[in-house]
Amino acid sequence: MKIRFDFKSIRFRIWVYFLILAVLILALVWFLQVYFMKEYYEEMKMREVTSMSNAFTTAYNNDDESLADSIRNMSVTNDYYFMMEYGGQLLTFQPDSEVTKPVYTYQRLVPNLKDALSTSEGGDHASVKFSAGPEDYYVLGYVKILETVDANEEPQETEEEPDNNVYLYIFTPLYPVDSTVHILQGQLTLITVMALVVAFILALLFSRRLSRPIKAITSEARKLGDGDFNVKFQGKSYSEVNRLAETLNTAAYEMAQADNRQKDLIANVSHDLKTPLTLIRSYAEMIRDLSGDDPVKRNANLEVIMDESDRMSNLISDMSKVSRMARHETKLDMEYFDLVQLTAEILTSYDIYVTRDGYDFIFNAPKEAPVYADRDNIAQVLTNLISNAVKYCGEDKTVIVNIRKAGKVFRVEVSDHGPGIKQEEIPHVWDRYYKASSNYVRPTKGSGLGLSIVKEILTLHKAEFGVVSQEGEGSTFWFELDMMKRN
Repeated sequence: MKIRFDFKSIRFRIWVYFLILAVLILALVWFLQVYFMKEYYEEMKMREVTSMSNAFTTAYNNDDESLADSIRNMSVTNDYYFMMEYGGQLLTFQPDSEVTKPVYTYQRLVPNLKDALSTSEGGDHASVKFSAGPEDYYVLGYVKILETVDANEEPQETEEEPDNNVYLYIFTPLYPVDSTVHILQGQLTLITVMALVVAFILALLFSRRLSRPIKAITSEARKLGDGDFNVKFQGKSYSEVNRLAETLNTAAYEMAQADNRQKDLIANVSHDLKTPLTLIRSYAEMIRDLSGDDPVKRNANLEVIMDESDRMSNLISDMSKVSRMARHETKLDMEYFDLVQLTAEILTSYDIYVTRDGYDFIFNAPKEAPVYADRDNIAQVLTNLISNAVKYCGEDKTVIVNIRKAGKVFRVEVSDHGPGIKQEEIPHVWDRYYKASSNYVRPTKGSGLGLSIVKEILTLHKAEFGVVSQEGEGSTFWFELDMMKRN
């Protein structure tokens, strides 16, 4: 059985990146310890000398009585040689150790330090690295002026100009580090091997742990692709994976809803087409077999056939329009028009409901409402909303249409006193063929796509719209269009 590596997988990439990080860290340690050991050692020695010099200067300026004891302790514990000079006289402190060099070995370096001080850019201090005999054996010398004494304060009977400064000298040997480097190389070799083995194992474990939830989500996603919309994505790990799982669960829910709506749409359209076709066939047979030469019966049957044909035509027209809008093939023909005048014209077409069925249409609006929109599409929006209110207006058969100013927009409201809509169903009223129950019932003639078309048209206009409803009290559908001033 061949083992195949997926070099593009996140598991392999994490494993490789972890190993690369471990190698880089080890390489950096090798580089610093092996190639910069000597420079780092000398830099640390220089920092220690400077620190002790500052401590010594503070104690001297404060006339600390324990200054001599402090110098002796620093000299013994740190392998440093301290000297103080005033007026040519030297006071020396040296480590109490059998391996230390005699103090006169460093006294001869004092003039060199003074020369370095005279040319130093540091002003009151200077440091010099001296060769001290054997190869690779060096001494670090440091000098600092502790106090400058005015020559007039203590006159001396000598022809030479006296040196009245108080100097501090610090000497410390710089031991060869080659042997230390060799020891470190041996240790680092062992550490490197152990670290690489540990890094290899940890990288393998971490890559498995990090990739496991993603592999689980991938497996569930395949089920979703196969049409199983009940699948549940489990995160329970990292924040990013949890958010991915939540997003996929939302997508699965929406896909399940879309699948259910698609099935309902097919069933509803089939019903809508089957019903008029059945009626057309039945009445055509009645004309053929029963009506005969009776013009009254024949005309009545023909009227039914024409009504059902119109209903089928409207259904197909609405479905075609929704399809074009969903494919973004509908272009708006924008123009200026009076929204009040348009609404009044549309309400006139409902006069038949007033005279024949006793409906009451209440229209409240300002004198005019100039807007800039697609007049024909807005007319269809108004028609669909009013027709929807007519279907569900309740026993009082009252439909109220209001147009009012709301800031910089005109707000159109179409209200009824019907049964209302459940709160949990309000977000779905704009869906195609959405019904409160699973059984499709046609209360009046219509395509069942009216509110879906309203939503698409208003979305194209980038207009705000919505519905406010309370069960048993009725519903108010509204939308807003920007207010325009005529030139």
